[in-house]
Amino acid sequence: MARLFITQREIDFISDITKEVIKDVIGQKIFYYPVSAVKTDVHEVYDEAVKKVFDNPIELECLVNWMPEEIRTNQFGTEEYFSIEVYVHNRDLLDKGIEVYTGDYFSYGSIFFEITSHVFISNIFGQVEYKTGIKITGKQARKDLIKTAPIGPTTEGELEGDSIQSEFVQQRGEAENKLGKTGDKRALIDKGVLDKPLTGPREVSDAGDSGSGSSSFYDE
Repeated sequence: MARLFITQREIDFISDITKEVIKDVIGQKIFYYPVSAVKTDVHEVYDEAVKKVFDNPIELECLVNWMPEEIRTNQFGTEEYFSIEVYVHNRDLLDKGIEVYTGDYFSYGSIFFEITSHVFISNIFGQVEYKTGIKITGKQARKDLIKTAPIGPTTEGELEGDSIQSEFVQQRGEAENKLGKTGDKRALIDKGVLDKPLTGPREVSDAGDSGSGSSSFYDE
């Protein structure tokens, strides 16, 4: 579409609406583990690291294309092997100053994945400088490559306290919400085109519900 009709204001609107759907409605997330270039000992000849050291995990809101596990059979029996596709909002990464690299790791649920590729999905209405998002492809990592407990939610039935997410709080352009820092930005609010939402971030939690629904969602 011609740049005459799709200006910076429309680009910001598209970006903000996409963020609202991903961050304030859907609520899927991964935890991204960048490999530390400073702390990881890389072999001088082969330019590889046997033992990787990771920076602190970063929570990233996203859309997840969960694929059923592949069953492989070998001389030791059968094993489950997972792969996954994750779609991350490009401007959200820019706002947070995060750059994704092939070879880094992330967790979704109880499984850790190694990033095998990351590509831009498309641009916005043919304007090459504005990208919609990044598709990250991950393959299940070997257990000995990253030795840390996954951050919940993981799966129903586990004993850890964070295995089930009992609280979901919107971000809505606020730098902080009830759960802590978000790093969220909405372009139209920052530029004064729109006012901040009057109600602020809403939440789904056990608070405020006296009925059998067990969620504040049913107590509006």
